[in-house]
Amino acid sequence: MSSTATQSKSQAHAVSSKGMLIGGQWVDSASGARITVENPAKRTPVAEVPRANAADVDRAVAAAAKAQVDWRKVPARERGKVLLKIAEALQARAEDIARTISLETGNALRTQARGEANLTADIFRYFGGLGGELKGETIPLGENVLSYTRREPLGVVGAVIPWNAPVMLGALKIAPALCAGNTMVMKAAEDAPLGVLLMAEICQEFLPPGVLNVLTGYGEECGGALINHPGIAKLSFTGSTEVGKIVMRAAAERIVPVSLELGGKSPSIVYPDADEDWAVDGIIAAMRFTRQSQSCTAGSRLFLHEDIFDSFLGKLEKKTTALKIGDPLDEKTDIGTIINNKQFTKVCKYVDEGLKRTDAKLVFGGLPPKSGPLSEGYFAIPTVFADRSNDWRLAREEIFGPVLVAIRWSDEAEAIRMANDSHYGLAAYVWTHDIGRGLRAAHAVESGWVQVNQGLGQVPGMSYGGFKQSGIGREFSLEGMLDSFTQRKNVTVNLTV
Repeated sequence: MSSTATQSKSQAHAVSSKGMLIGGQWVDSASGARITVENPAKRTPVAEVPRANAADVDRAVAAAAKAQVDWRKVPARERGKVLLKIAEALQARAEDIARTISLETGNALRTQARGEANLTADIFRYFGGLGGELKGETIPLGENVLSYTRREPLGVVGAVIPWNAPVMLGALKIAPALCAGNTMVMKAAEDAPLGVLLMAEICQEFLPPGVLNVLTGYGEECGGALINHPGIAKLSFTGSTEVGKIVMRAAAERIVPVSLELGGKSPSIVYPDADEDWAVDGIIAAMRFTRQSQSCTAGSRLFLHEDIFDSFLGKLEKKTTALKIGDPLDEKTDIGTIINNKQFTKVCKYVDEGLKRTDAKLVFGGLPPKSGPLSEGYFAIPTVFADRSNDWRLAREEIFGPVLVAIRWSDEAEAIRMANDSHYGLAAYVWTHDIGRGLRAAHAVESGWVQVNQGLGQVPGMSYGGFKQSGIGREFSLEGMLDSFTQRKNVTVNLTV
């Protein structure tokens, strides 16, 4: 593992913020208060954004409600065409978006941020093509009765997104909600609002005022006001399970629909016939090491068959420690930084606990250096512990950092039991040459998204979402748009009158 971070050869990316987007205008917060956005690789400020509160939420919801009256009347295919135009504009600005993402999140430009920028354009492109699918059915009640269903928008959607893949996750809410005829008020994460504001700026070139509104602020002051606002007809949240419960309680108070994409502690089950480089590469990808494992789908519980346990971990160490940690804007960097000091400290505490556990063996990694270039930012070191237990904290809690626990197994039923022994159920991974066995395991694992012999990310068209406390609802797909952002109305007509 490289112990030094090289300086980026490119110039620092210039960032500017026009403020928040409310009613088609770029405005400051009502209070005039600001939030400083930090570059986590340097621990230096890069921009300031407005610090919104309840008054700003009121303004944004009012603007969205006003715009929704006409936006819902725009034919669905025409709304889709608008999204297609946005997609091409986003693609043309993909490098600007990618560099902004890298600067504010610490995600490496080459391995992560460019992929996120391109996927963002693809999300708008995908949902832009689905306008014609917002259709209903007819019910055969006889020759004298016409009975049919309609897909209608819900109204103003309140959306809250996290910082780990902010632009892509923002697009996953904006594109389907707007295609379905809703308008939106979105709260960007205070740690990573700049890429979302840039996306909103591009969207606003094509949208009527008020259709999309983006606020920047803290969770309690802005997010809390948004999820509890009486003018919000639908809540869509991506983030931690803890906050997801708060959002769900707010929705219950007003009986409004809610979609939740929450945390995970995803298992990878490796069978003895998969002690090969392709599976090791897949584990590295599934663990999202090049994203600092700041992903709810990170395969952070590695169930390795005892026959290949040591051999597989040896290959994993060789490949993982060859990845370069450093300046996220450097083209040579594989792994960037943790988002902020709070999360960095949390990850370090988990690592320290693992180091002190007598039953656990440190395979590689450990605490980050306290001197040298890596100490200048929130750089964490990919770390793997070996243990026989699925019951200790590091194997049960979502760390949201590059800490993996490898657990031995010999009995397949026991491996699947341990994989399912979690209150999470978002993603899972199975590795074997025996496809029949792999599919049986995939069907037995209690997760909303299971991959066999690959550890890739989501793509538009997948029905993505979690089981258990990993969430409610689906994203990335046609059914996700229909279920999350429309309501079904039945109309029945007596034809004899």
